[in-house]
Amino acid sequence: MNSETERAVLAAIDDNRIVDDLQELVRIPSVDGTAAEVDVQEWCAARLRALGMTVDHWRLDLPVDDPQFPGMEVERPEAWGCVGVLGGTATPALVLNGHVDVVPGTAFDARVEDGVMWGRGTCDMKGGAAAILGAVAAIVAAGIQLRKPLAVHTVIGEEDGGAGTFATLRRGHHGAACLIAEPTAGTVIPANAGSLTFRLEVPGQATHGSTRSRGVNAIEKFTVIQTALQELERERNRDPHPLLAHLDLANPLSVGTITAGDWASTVPDRLVAEGRYGVRLGEGVAEARAAFETAVAEACAKDEWLREHPVRVSWPGGEFASGMLPDGDPLLADTVQAVADVRGEAPAVRGAPYGSDLRQYAAAGIPTVQYGPGDVRYAHAADEHVVLADVLHAARVYALLAVRRCG
Repeated sequence: MNSETERAVLAAIDDNRIVDDLQELVRIPSVDGTAAEVDVQEWCAARLRALGMTVDHWRLDLPVDDPQFPGMEVERPEAWGCVGVLGGTATPALVLNGHVDVVPGTAFDARVEDGVMWGRGTCDMKGGAAAILGAVAAIVAAGIQLRKPLAVHTVIGEEDGGAGTFATLRRGHHGAACLIAEPTAGTVIPANAGSLTFRLEVPGQATHGSTRSRGVNAIEKFTVIQTALQELERERNRDPHPLLAHLDLANPLSVGTITAGDWASTVPDRLVAEGRYGVRLGEGVAEARAAFETAVAEACAKDEWLREHPVRVSWPGGEFASGMLPDGDPLLADTVQAVADVRGEAPAVRGAPYGSDLRQYAAAGIPTVQYGPGDVRYAHAADEHVVLADVLHAARVYALLAVRRCG
């Protein structure tokens, strides 16, 4: 380590307390849109106050009538923000962000076996949130007086658009730099591609199945559109951004649900398909939508039925733009060095194909990276889990980065 302060903060990391915090967090079933989203923010506010932070815990005014609002996919009768600041009232030199909402699941018992904790939210991303709390607790326990403030943003709604971070930034909680504790499997991520949810409504013409030639089957017409979407995906992946070149598909396009028909012997007159559409790094959301809508319109123009009865495209749900750390920003080197000092080797630096709150901080002019415990392959999965050693390593990385950035 470079200084006595750094050695002191690492020595003050309380591994047992971090694991206990993670278990408590996971046992709050804070599924998006449920009352437990409120409960988890109350827990976070109390924990941050106990650490001596100045806490802003406020009720969000949702929905937000703002063209920049990233949208929501669930209804929220009540939602809360939570920010803790340590070390003064100036602009924080570093923000540590963790979302505490989770997608639906059944396992919230936070079972520990052989150094692994299992359960919804362990990986995505309460493991990272617990590591943040452990880093702040170590700074306080070591008696370190920060010259510049350190902030912690716990947010809800990340999974369905990012309402929590949007509201936090709109409230004026900013910083000179931000680290988001999303699961990154040991890599440092300075850029995220984005994603949009699309809905396609394909018209047909109903008739009895025994006289199907009198009608138009909406399922068969969807195959015309599906072929066009497959070609669009190939086109958008021919020259991926260098930060995403390691992926087999940097900008995936996937149809997730299809609904059609109401009777086995009736030709279906309507099909509704919904899916996920990747936004390329550096591409605007409007530009991405236009490319998709053009591909659908061109496919319709080539089909005799769809030419006169075009497919309707709409965009429900959250809006995840892409986001990127500016080239040459020192936050990347600082984070890589902190990881190397803790783990003994430099981490890989790569982009990620999924959306996150990184793009909201980036859009606000706050340089942001992601680094956190867990592997995104297990996020949202039936076997979601996190290796506890990775959580404890992350806490040490955050503590080092905080004392170096905040003085």
